[in-house]
Amino acid sequence: MTSTNPNPAAHANTGAVTAGPRAQLEPRRSTETKAAFKTTEFFVYIAAVIAVLVASYLVETTDAHEDYFRADRAWFYIVILTIAYVVSRGIAKSGSREHYTDTDRHTGN
Repeated sequence: MTSTNPNPAAHANTGAVTAGPRAQLEPRRSTETKAAFKTTEFFVYIAAVIAVLVASYLVETTDAHEDYFRADRAWFYIVILTIAYVVSRGIAKSGSREHYTDTDRHTGN
């Protein structure tokens, strides 16, 4: 028993690319968060580092007492502040991408 296909073009998809005009795909871009120096967390970080340094400088040794806030402890706190700042920037950047194409920008979609 043989079967014939009345429309051979409907089942002739072999996966090969055919010649002809190519569809122009638009590049997919994404937005980015603000630059680090434009954020309030940057200024809070700078203020906290300055506060730690000033506090370490102003706390001095008194009679019969050792230095309560030595330089090594101040730098330890600055390292902790820096790690916290870097982590907060990473969290801010991780969920901030919004994909768009140029036509989305021009049409307002």
